[in-house]
Amino acid sequence: MREGIHPSYGPVVFRDRAANHAFLTRSTMTSEKTIEWEDGRTYPVVDVEISNVSHPFYTGTARVLDTAGRVERFERRYGKKG
Repeated sequence: MREGIHPSYGPVVFRDRAANHAFLTRSTMTSEKTIEWEDGRTYPVVDVEISNVSHPFYTGTARVLDTAGRVERFERRYGKKG
């Protein structure tokens, strides 16, 4: 790799504001805000709006589309071919 062209890659805390959940990972993102983590060290913190803890797909609260009902309604409206 060429020196001096890549962003720094280090530990960052991502905090989900909707679910009040935070996790420590490595990223190239940075922030002026910091947080003291469970290990006693201070890390930059990035606030996110949604994560796997609050996303409807992962929490099981996602709406399931009734595709069969939509197809039947289309066929009633416009008739079946054949």
